[in-house]
Amino acid sequence: MYTIYGIKNCSTVKKALDFLNKQNTDFDFVDFKKTPPSLADIKRWTDFLGELPVNKHGLTYRKLREEFEPLSTQEKMEFLVKNNSMIKRPILEKKAKVLYFGFKNDWSI
Repeated sequence: MYTIYGIKNCSTVKKALDFLNKQNTDFDFVDFKKTPPSLADIKRWTDFLGELPVNKHGLTYRKLREEFEPLSTQEKMEFLVKNNSMIKRPILEKKAKVLYFGFKNDWSI
């Protein structure tokens, strides 16, 4: 079973959900607005990416960049828990193992 994390109204997340549905893939969707990510989630995603999972192209990041950038890594992770619109999305996992960040039509499921 797959788990996809994101924000329901995000256009990229919508494309990913549509892709998974067309593939007849069973998945659980975790909406950050209803179930914010935990610090452990942020750490797992950071470990996978080798950097914090920040969407630096997003409006939320641009608004909060000056507040966010001076923070320590630990403080940044805590900031992302509270400001989850800054997290790059969607995130696709299987058994708590990250498979993909962001969406492209070449996901191999």
